Amino acid sequence: MRKIPEPGPAMLARKYSVTMNRNSLSPSRREILKNVVDKDALLCSLNERIDREVMEKAGPKLKVISTLSTGYDHIDIKEAKKRRIQVTFTGEVLSEATADLTFALILAVSRKVVLADNYVRQKKWKVGWAPDLFLGSNVYGKTLGLIGAGRIGRAVAQRARGFDMNILYHNRRRLEKKLEYDMRARYVEMDTILRESDFLSIHANLNNESKYMINESKLKRMKNTAYLINTSRGQLVDEMSLIKALKNNWIAGAALDVFESEPLTASSPLIRMENVVLLPHIGSATYQVRSKMSEIAAQNIIEILEGRKTPYLVN
Repeated sequence: MRKIPEPGPAMLARKYSVTMNRNSLSPSRREILKNVVDKDALLCSLNERIDREVMEKAGPKLKVISTLSTGYDHIDIKEAKKRRIQVTFTGEVLSEATADLTFALILAVSRKVVLADNYVRQKKWKVGWAPDLFLGSNVYGKTLGLIGAGRIGRAVAQRARGFDMNILYHNRRRLEKKLEYDMRARYVEMDTILRESDFLSIHANLNNESKYMINESKLKRMKNTAYLINTSRGQLVDEMSLIKALKNNWIAGAALDVFESEPLTASSPLIRMENVVLLPHIGSATYQVRSKMSEIAAQNIIEILEGRKTPYLVN
């Protein structure tokens, strides 16, 4: 495994012999293939692709793959099932923290918070209050569209109620009436949510059907005053189409915590755009959440190796 926050590493070290990459960065593919041999368990994260080759290299001893994440699209679940390897994840422990960050992005992009902060730091602020300085867009009373209404989407809706926002949502399946009532949200079709949202926030899972769900044709249907927010998975958005939409003013801006390829390359046109807020995939980055994720990921391994069940089983 790679270096992760405590208490996970200590929990595992008390019971097992642990091979750990001491670097906070992801191990190389070569390092993964070298060190996975004859291991009983593998603790990974979103950055590591765990496919047939890795499982083959590990050999028949591998019983569990525990990912330090809610998502598990980086793991070949079918191959793991075929080999009777159990795959675990960290559940919904990061929902509230990610919802906090989502709303922070809504406020940051609409009120030009990052641009204004840089303006002060770069000593460009020469006059006090000015009537046309960094004019942004209202959030209060606007329409928030949620694509995906799982735990994170519902938590974002809860925060939006404090801003008296009109909340729309689109989901693969319509929610039960009680959940809709609790969200104070209205279910609409995709075309409606694209046309009516002032802020469109993505909270869907990544799979073969949802990849590039936000593409050129959908971006063209949005308001030219609308903002796209993505704290879910980068590949849900066709990045080249988004860049085109921003350059051509099809939408007003975007706020992104995730990207098609991470880290974002220095040559990406997004970096030079002033109507975009960019973050380095920090949706769950609080001390409390990362500590809990570490604990769950380690406990998942312990439970499986000791022949018990875990509520965080994928397959």
